[in-house]
Amino acid sequence: MTRRPLSTYRLQITSRLTLDEAARVAPYLAALGADWAYLSPLLAATPGSDHGYDVVDHSRVDPSRGGAEGLERFAAAAHGAGLGILIDTVPNHMGIGVPRANPWWWDVLRLGRSSSHAVAFDIDWRRADDRVRLPILGAAPADVVASGDLVVDTTPQTDAPDGTLSYFEHVLPLAPGTAALADDLPALLAAQHYELRFWEDQNTELNYRRFFAVPELAGIRVELPDVFAASHREIVRWITDGLADGLRVDHPDGLSDPGGYLENLADATGGAYVLVEKILEPGEALPDWWRTDGTTGYDALGEIDRVLIDPAGVAALDALDSRLRADTGLPEAESWHELTHTTKRMIAETILQSEVRRLVRSLPFGIVDADDALTEIVACFPLYRPYLPAGREHLDRALAEASRRRPDLAGPIAELAPLLADTALEIADRFPQLSGAVMAKGVEDTAFYRYTRLGTLTEVGGDPSIAALTPVEFHAAQQDRLAAWPHSMTTLSTHDTKRSEDVRARLSVLAEMPQRWADVLADLRAIASTGHGPLDSLLWQAAVGAWPITSERLRDYGLKAAREAAESTTWQHPDEDFERGVIAIADAANGAARETLEGFVAEITGFGRSNSLSAKLLQLTGPGVPDVYQGSELWDLSLVDPDNRRPVDFAAHAQLLGALDTDVAHGLLPAVDGTGLAKMLVTSRALRLRRDHSELFTRYRPAEVVGDASAHAVAVDRGRVTVVATRLPVGLAARGGWGDTLLMRPDSAATDVLTGRRINPGPVRLAELLDTYPVALLMEAR
Repeated sequence: MTRRPLSTYRLQITSRLTLDEAARVAPYLAALGADWAYLSPLLAATPGSDHGYDVVDHSRVDPSRGGAEGLERFAAAAHGAGLGILIDTVPNHMGIGVPRANPWWWDVLRLGRSSSHAVAFDIDWRRADDRVRLPILGAAPADVVASGDLVVDTTPQTDAPDGTLSYFEHVLPLAPGTAALADDLPALLAAQHYELRFWEDQNTELNYRRFFAVPELAGIRVELPDVFAASHREIVRWITDGLADGLRVDHPDGLSDPGGYLENLADATGGAYVLVEKILEPGEALPDWWRTDGTTGYDALGEIDRVLIDPAGVAALDALDSRLRADTGLPEAESWHELTHTTKRMIAETILQSEVRRLVRSLPFGIVDADDALTEIVACFPLYRPYLPAGREHLDRALAEASRRRPDLAGPIAELAPLLADTALEIADRFPQLSGAVMAKGVEDTAFYRYTRLGTLTEVGGDPSIAALTPVEFHAAQQDRLAAWPHSMTTLSTHDTKRSEDVRARLSVLAEMPQRWADVLADLRAIASTGHGPLDSLLWQAAVGAWPITSERLRDYGLKAAREAAESTTWQHPDEDFERGVIAIADAANGAARETLEGFVAEITGFGRSNSLSAKLLQLTGPGVPDVYQGSELWDLSLVDPDNRRPVDFAAHAQLLGALDTDVAHGLLPAVDGTGLAKMLVTSRALRLRRDHSELFTRYRPAEVVGDASAHAVAVDRGRVTVVATRLPVGLAARGGWGDTLLMRPDSAATDVLTGRRINPGPVRLAELLDTYPVALLMEAR
């Protein structure tokens, strides 16, 4: 019988937080109330990698993270503390940025198609005369040859019997029998199984599938039985040897056949608990035939955020965005739908054009303007990808929309239509892999940085055109999750979120005071500006949301955001003049703008904390398996990676939890203040209740709140647990509080698990129930 978690706690395992150090954290996780520990990828990764998603060797646990022995010790400690173990896995790609670190890739570079590992990588050998194109050169190949920057070493080495070729930090093996050509560099290069290319050729001329647009991450073909077996032998051992209880699958949409992969994984692991990192668009359902327990929770994140947002205020922020655009000479804003089409088309035309061209090469016959037509079709595709033959309606919709937008391409689009739907053809197999990459890069990594009205709305898995949910809509979504995917993960913060849960909670306050924010933003922009109004808004929101923040952290975020937006500067071609404006904002935050920032943040911090506690309690007690990202049991004001992967002082957290428990036992409750202990109280009490009394969580239905302020409450009946959370706290304060608003309750007593207070039978006034915290967690006596 499959063991499933009641909750998880994510740990980023690195050379700083090794498996042995994580083993020492296990007692704290258990004391906090977590049911399982949830670990980032553990397999050997590119040297120096702090995330582990660039696996170089599937046969071993990364020595820098603790190695196989470290995993055994961690498993013993975690299981000894009563914790299950969920481990992140990466089936879609491998790290090749340091070729020598990846035995499979090194062998392919040395032996070419004759390598036993050549079949493992998704290489289009047709493209370059049976060679792999490596876009590592800083100039054209002829210029690099002339420069003398290529260094040949014919000294035999264990993994390079014929020697090596080096270009700065890049070291490559020489093909057998080619060392004799060392004195004729052009001939030597021509004799290798790889072709050195200018770095920008990655956009258009690459012949291996990448993870998104990252040339250092090469796609592998786990759909092949031998490749699946070789890449999963160690992972499966973790399950069969009792070192892990479940697996998380990274980026399944990159795979040729996600459903088939999950079948193979379930068979190999005996049906272990498995989650998939699948981003669902609004209205999209997780394929119900997949052998998985659910997603990693971004769908739940969007729902929880949006029930705490004032839709009227978002409309005012839209108007502010229009003024900012006009003031800085920008065209009128596109709708979200039009914006994502623009950014997806741009991505397909530029950094993912190599993948589009591979689709053209896979056609069974030539079609005039096929590249342009495929670019338009993928830009119009409404979801990440189809799972043919399921999802044909989405493909038909994209085809129709592409023809509407580009009537000049109607002919080639019509020719492509039956080919894209024919699952026997290579192009139908590859198109979904491309559509997912274009969606991720075009929306999450580009459009999200251009649509800047309210940062809360542009989070992974979110659709900013849906600005808010009513409590009724929110409840319906939770009921659907309980009915369809009761063991799916829910989350508020991850290693991939653009902003931590507490940053988003604070920024949501702006929708309740849009005019005040407009005034403050004007003051801030008068101090420092990029000259691009919407980007200014994004950067100053980051400062407000993450305050206090160092100028270095804000500068790193600002440069990443500006380059991802790709409007005034880009990753491949940074505009130093424009970026000086970004740096000026970062510097001003702790200089000339500090007083303005601190004053405004002081105005909204209390409301933001109310939102944070409400979101946390709704997530931890809602349907699904709630995950707590490392450190987020206290206030966590982090921005996008790598900011959200900073180390956590777990020893200090454990001391705080111990002191908190002691104080609460003596009747001393923490204030909602800068210590974050109120959030630790909510987190620990909700996790413990869920773990120790899971039998109380038997259903999900809205609880009745009546009175003039009822719209400011989200109340849930979970069976023998009732949850109450505050929403729109600025409006609540403006109306003078809860007044006589009541939570309707049965004629039985209850205990507020957060405060220890006994709640008398029958209705209770929210003014009394929520006089200490903006949330309540009632355990019913019946």
